[in-house]
Amino acid sequence: MFEDLRDLYQEVIFDHNRNPRNFRVIEDADRKVEGFNPLCGDRLTLYLKMDGDRIADASFQGSGCAISTASVSLMTEIIKDKTEAEAEALFLTFHEMTTGKSEDIQLEAVGKLAVLAGVREYPARVKCATLAWHTLDAALKNQQEAVSTE
Repeated sequence: MFEDLRDLYQEVIFDHNRNPRNFRVIEDADRKVEGFNPLCGDRLTLYLKMDGDRIADASFQGSGCAISTASVSLMTEIIKDKTEAEAEALFLTFHEMTTGKSEDIQLEAVGKLAVLAGVREYPARVKCATLAWHTLDAALKNQQEAVSTE
């Protein structure tokens, strides 16, 4: 069972790293925030197009390790059509899941994001997985300054 989950984890990470979803600029984005992980050099710019309190579109540009790229790719897929409150709740759940602060996470509730739950076993990789999500958190709060994992 664990072996199957690890294989799925690797397959999803590799797929999203090789073929990132939503890797583009939204020219008329309502929110744009940069994120940086100085530990491993991951950099991204997150773009959100809002429709009221709903995320109508999400995209990113940047470069990073496989985990960082897969995380932001998965995130931009999942947050589309979510309200700001729903996206914020996903951020909190994802953060708890990847940092190991809660053992009560229902992995079914986070869908495809569950493949990133394993990073909590590798503390140096947690920042790679959560960079996009901290950048999203700043965008949801309409903050303009860049986000750093340090």
